[in-house]
Amino acid sequence: MNNKEQDNYSNATLELIKKFVDSNQRKRINSLTQIESEVENIFNLGPSLFDMFDREGDDWAAGWILQVLKKFKPEFFENSKFNNWFNTYSDIDINYEDLQLMLVEQKFEDADRLTSSYLRKLAGKLAEKRGYVFYSEVKNMSGKDLETMDRLWTIYSTGRFGFSIQAKILKSVGKKYELMWPKIGWKKEGLWTRYPGSFCWSLDAPDGHMPLINQLRGVRLMDSILRHPAISKRHNNIL
Repeated sequence: MNNKEQDNYSNATLELIKKFVDSNQRKRINSLTQIESEVENIFNLGPSLFDMFDREGDDWAAGWILQVLKKFKPEFFENSKFNNWFNTYSDIDINYEDLQLMLVEQKFEDADRLTSSYLRKLAGKLAEKRGYVFYSEVKNMSGKDLETMDRLWTIYSTGRFGFSIQAKILKSVGKKYELMWPKIGWKKEGLWTRYPGSFCWSLDAPDGHMPLINQLRGVRLMDSILRHPAISKRHNNIL
């Protein structure tokens, strides 16, 4: 391939990416296979491709491209900043690099377990010691940290996982949890989905499937998280 042909391929790929970024959710989802098939040309565009994205934002188009590159072109990540390309923030000095890397690598079960440990850390020493969070502890959790976790889950799930997505689904079913459980795959035919083996730890999972919140002590913990101001303001999902 000569330089002119390579330039033509690069320009066509760049136009495809721009069209993908500018599309609505439905059109983006329908374009995923096409984007994946362009991985060689995306790789050849190099790191400058990401100049069009905001590292402070939560555009899952960038997250998907990073996941495709991680799967098919891991050498792209010799520049290690792309393992943690989106900026993250914490009020209690949690380093979210491990969570972001797990999500880029689509290791969703590991990411879910790590998210649970972070929630216990946010709740305080007593929650860490007992191994679970009381719903009454949620109101004092750092909004900055909850927002960071929610952003990462949304970015690396084609916009379909995260606390704010769960809040959106809950709102869509009239705030009735019994109607939400089957929609997000946590209940099937009236029975709770068995953890961890029967959960779907991939992008094939239903919208809102992850992250998991333990329901053994009722819905109040999840309800408190979904109603936390930091989650409520995301995507205007105020419950």
